[in-house]
Amino acid sequence: MSIFVDADTRVVVQGITGSEGSFHTEQMQAYGTNIVAGAVPGKGGEMVGEIPVFDTVAAAVAETDATASVVFVPPAFAADAIFEALDTPLETVVAITEGVPLHDMARVYKRAGEVDTRLIGPNCPGIITPGETKLGILPGDIFEAGNVGLVSRSGTLTYQVVSNLTDRGIGQTTAVGIGGDPIIGTSFIDTLAAFEADTATHAVVMCGEIGGEDEEEAATYIAGHMDTPVAGFIAGRTAPPGKRMGHAGAIVSGSGAGTAASKIAALNEAGVPVGETPAEVADHIESFL
Repeated sequence: MSIFVDADTRVVVQGITGSEGSFHTEQMQAYGTNIVAGAVPGKGGEMVGEIPVFDTVAAAVAETDATASVVFVPPAFAADAIFEALDTPLETVVAITEGVPLHDMARVYKRAGEVDTRLIGPNCPGIITPGETKLGILPGDIFEAGNVGLVSRSGTLTYQVVSNLTDRGIGQTTAVGIGGDPIIGTSFIDTLAAFEADTATHAVVMCGEIGGEDEEEAATYIAGHMDTPVAGFIAGRTAPPGKRMGHAGAIVSGSGAGTAASKIAALNEAGVPVGETPAEVADHIESFL
């Protein structure tokens, strides 16, 4: 099993005719993702390879029975693209775009809470269920099907941890990059709850980073609601107070909240061992299985 996406997921690519959209469409197709349509205003009737392009997501969904979209649209137009997707019966929308204005995302977040569609991102590498499908820019070759779930705020960090797991023959059910912005559609807790409900997921890796309090909140959730063992990793251990990392969400306040120390302490208190390196994280997962 898996969470959020699987081999039956039918994908529409928003922004398929752009350089990023067309490149990653090829990569996703090569992995085995079932891409059934593209959606670009004014490009309806065109083809990208054998993929039909529609003017709107609604038209694409109506014609192809798409169940998910992946958004490769420039930041200034990304919110409108996400709104458009949220106004259809799609199950999942994965927003890859980096740099979506915060005030735009505040409006998107409100709308996402009013519909059943799941929004993942923005500013995320996407989601992959190894051997079945990937939506986004994750490098499929480092993943392997297995029984470990992974949720991460950082793309690069995800790859390092996954490589360590795969090298040891430890595969993954699904890996979810939730994004590093202050306002995102799917949280650690949302993803952890889905892994807890997935009988095929026997252990979970949670990769966090400094800034915000999402990891502390996740630790509280893990302590109260999860039987599935979780191992953690926190990026930015050596950052000074007030340091802004590469992600907009990774800003540490001077109060002590959001620091690596506060996150590690919260996770440890919840029974989550936190590795100092990706290899140590893999050690913890190996000990669970």
